[in-house]
Formats: sequence, structure tokens, C-alpha cells
Amino acid sequence: MSPARRREAVAHLRQRYQVSERRACRAIGQNRSTQRRPRPVLAPEEALRARLRELSALWPRYGYRRAWAQLRLEGWLVHRKRVQRLWREEGLRVPVQTIKRRRLGQSTVPASRLRAERPNQVWALDFLFDSTADGRPLKVLSLCDEFTRENLARRVGRSVTADDVVGALEEARLRRGSPECIRCDNGPELIAAAIRDWCRIQRHGDLLHRAR
Repeated sequence: MSPARRREAVAHLRQRYQVSERRACRAIGQNRSTQRRPRPVLAPEEALRARLRELSALWPRYGYRRAWAQLRLEGWLVHRKRVQRLWREEGLRVPVQTIKRRRLGQSTVPASRLRAERPNQVWALDFLFDSTADGRPLKVLSLCDEFTRENLARRVGRSVTADDVVGALEEARLRRGSPECIRCDNGPELIAAAIRDWCRIQRHGDLLHRAR
């Protein structure tokens, strides 16, 4: 029997048999403190979830503590831990803001020299990595003109070697001519002797810039 039904039963016994509250509670096993101070009616679950979603939409940077304080101001009877649980289940947790790390030191090449101002001035080499549905790795070489943002050549495969990089550079050179500068990182395929030899043959090996 629910506490509400027990309180009703106690009231019925007292009215019908004219007995005290103590004897009526003892007869049905009801605690007198529960009889005198009934349990408060908690906030309904669905309405509470809906209100939490509204608060999160109004104030996206609110956490569950601020939301709980706002609910208390509005007259909701709800415990802080309950708000915390519902806030987490609704996926309303505020993402942690990461502090951007500052770069230490200065580049050996001024930024004004690295900014492309015309086509064929700076070519950029980089690798992209992905995987197929069977979980095997997939490697993509991208070569683009930094001024026009045009993709000059690409290579896709399970493995892309330094010779593949040289082939992509030669393919782009035959269509567009030689660049003034090639930007790349220090990946193993990009620091190979084959690429340095190709740059030396094209007479711009001294302009090969390693982006760090």
C-alpha cells in the first residue's frame, strides 16, 4: 500500500472508530512521522527534462548547477543530484574549452616570404590518412597551388612512396611549369633523396621549404 493510501486509511479509522492517531497508525503499521509530514510531490520527469533542454538552449554555457539554481528560483522541487543525472542523460554537458597553445620561438623564414602572391609561386605537399570499411589504412597525397587553391596532382593507395611523390611533382610540372617554392613537412616520403634530386634538377632545390 502506498503512503498516500495509508494516510487515507488512518483518517478513515479515526473517523469511524473514534480512536487516536497513535492507535490508528499502529493498527495499519503506519509511521506517525509519515502521517504528519507527507512526502513532497517531486517534479515530474518529462516536464523536468523538457525544462532542462530549454535552459540549455537559452544559456548554452550553463552547467547543471546553474540550471538547478534556476529551477529552484522557478519553484521546482528537485534535488541537485537528480538535475545532474538528467543533465548528463540528456547530453547537455558543456564541452570543455581547450586553451590554444602558443607557438614557441620564431620561424626561420619570415611569413611574408611564405605567402603566395601569384600562381606557381608556392606549391604545397601534404598527406591525408583514412581507412576503408575493412579497417585497412588509406593514404592520399595532395599537391596544390597555394595561390589558386587548385589541386595539381594526387596519389591514392595503401602506400605512397617518395617515387610516387616525384611522379606527382613531374606530372604537375609538365602541365603548369616549375614552381618557385615547394612547401612540405618532414615526413619520411618528403625528405627522401629522390625529392631533393628532383628539386636540384629543376634548379629550385634551395627554395624547398620545410614547414614545421
